[in-house]
Amino acid sequence: MDTQAPAPSVEAAHARHLASLPFEDTQDFEDADRGFLGRLEPCVVKAADGRVVWDNDAYAFLDADAPTSVHPSLWRQSQLCAKQGLYEVVEGIYQVRGLDLSNITFVETDNGIIVIDPLVSTETAAAALALYRQHRGERTVVAVIYTHSHVDHFGGVLGVTTQADVDAGRVAVLAPEGFTEHAVQENVYAGTAMARRAGYMYGASLERGPRGQVGCGLGQTPSTGEVAIIVPTIDITSTGETHTIDGVEIEFQMAPGTEAPAEMHFHFPKFRALCMAENATHNLHNLLTLRGALVRDPHGWAGYLTEAIDTWSDRTDVVFASHHWPTWGRDRIVEYLSLQRDLYAYLHDQTLRLLNQGFTGIEIAEDFPMPPALERAWHAHGYYGSVSHNVKAVYQRYMGWFDGNPARLWAHPPEVIGPRYVAAIGGIERVVEIAQRAYDDGDYRWAATLLDHVIFTDQNHAGARRLYIATLQQLAYGSENGPWRNFFLSGATELSDGNFGTPTQATAPTLMAQLTPEQIFDALAISINGPRAWDLDLAFDVTFEDTGSNHRLTLRNGVLVHRRVPADPATATATLTLASSVRLLTLAAGDVSSPGLQIDGDAAAIQRLTGVLDSPNPDFDIVTP
Repeated sequence: MDTQAPAPSVEAAHARHLASLPFEDTQDFEDADRGFLGRLEPCVVKAADGRVVWDNDAYAFLDADAPTSVHPSLWRQSQLCAKQGLYEVVEGIYQVRGLDLSNITFVETDNGIIVIDPLVSTETAAAALALYRQHRGERTVVAVIYTHSHVDHFGGVLGVTTQADVDAGRVAVLAPEGFTEHAVQENVYAGTAMARRAGYMYGASLERGPRGQVGCGLGQTPSTGEVAIIVPTIDITSTGETHTIDGVEIEFQMAPGTEAPAEMHFHFPKFRALCMAENATHNLHNLLTLRGALVRDPHGWAGYLTEAIDTWSDRTDVVFASHHWPTWGRDRIVEYLSLQRDLYAYLHDQTLRLLNQGFTGIEIAEDFPMPPALERAWHAHGYYGSVSHNVKAVYQRYMGWFDGNPARLWAHPPEVIGPRYVAAIGGIERVVEIAQRAYDDGDYRWAATLLDHVIFTDQNHAGARRLYIATLQQLAYGSENGPWRNFFLSGATELSDGNFGTPTQATAPTLMAQLTPEQIFDALAISINGPRAWDLDLAFDVTFEDTGSNHRLTLRNGVLVHRRVPADPATATATLTLASSVRLLTLAAGDVSSPGLQIDGDAAAIQRLTGVLDSPNPDFDIVTP
């Protein structure tokens, strides 16, 4: 893809940011470097087949002043996130940072170590453990803690322990209640669409460099190695619960429905150290991540931060999290956590105040000044979440997608409304002319809107594509938010070079193996092509040999319904006996001859079911029709 130079309007905006933001405040750099013990050199991690799954050295270009093609504030954040190595948090607690999107933490116990959040991939987690042992000795892993149910906090577990050691009781695995359900469910129900959009969000296919991907604010990018899961052996269910692991006491606080549906904070009294999972990081987080998810609860989020301050601030010398760098000292900790709390509470409360005055989400987000104290705090800036899309998320949480205006209740979709706008304005050439004028004036948002209509009218119009690519690049160059930059550049890349699909997959075998029968039935139901199934009236009994459970499926009106039933004689058209629930996945692929799948009765009925299952499309178009 040919890249444009930053426009004068973008360069002028960056000059204003350099003059107005507190770049003289270098405390974050001091904190990010504190306790440094050693780095991985080279910081390139490969899979067994030689494929590179992590390359932090690709960000060496960040060791320079901010270019005008990157917002100087985002450049600063990326410099901090790209720092890699082993760091001492306090004596006895160590973090490896810069080996994945997230951090991995090692807590030394009487006879070994507790591992907190073993990264995305087996390979990066193993490399991090090896780096720790290089500097701290061959300590045995005695426990793993998952702070929450996102893949960058459990996916690399096989890099630090084995299923055999967990099964033998040599390693405990602790996680918040509901962890496994949420961890696997996210990768099934809307997993394909989320993964496709995540490719945009993290800039997975973008070149690393000053005019490409520079990070995503929360970290640099996820690794692309083996993803796995080991089911927790200890579920944390209540705030105030304590566990002692090999001589180290841990106090827990439940924080569900915050950054993840299953999440928790915990305190180590011995080390006077508090882990805040991903609910207090050095950026504004997402209330609705751009890859897609359920809207998070900022009111509850703020409440749990207040509870953590009140519970532990007088007993804490350091607070650390699963991303970014720690904060030391009681007064600084209270200030940091309080500002993080105020960040989410302010977004929640003020959005509700304004929506109750009749403003819509897009109107509220357009002019939403933040308090001066939050503007001055680097860790409150929108490097990952943004004020704009978080305000819209709060509006969506309470009011839904409709803003109440009847003209917008039944609007045309882009493929229909685009040609109508283009015709009303005077044809494609006229729209491109107006868009060019907007581009020249630095009004890139208006240019993008116009060109979006053109592309959804005639996606092969070369002039419109060229101008749209240039427009998206300028929007990227001006963005302080990492995912916004990556979205703009990914759109430009696909307009230039074609659809890059979904670069990574999260449907790892060990992850899929944890699906409950009900979750797999849900996955089948989601895959039913409704119109093709309207005339089908089918019924099945499904028996699982491994659990002895019996389920009845019915397909009518394009809806697959499942319920548990006693193991009585089948009244259904066909009966399936499966070695395990995972065998149901073979049905989604249309394979009725898989080993472990036994069909009694009308096998043709099963084939009629598989005949109306749609496979998800991981390569659907985003920026084009």
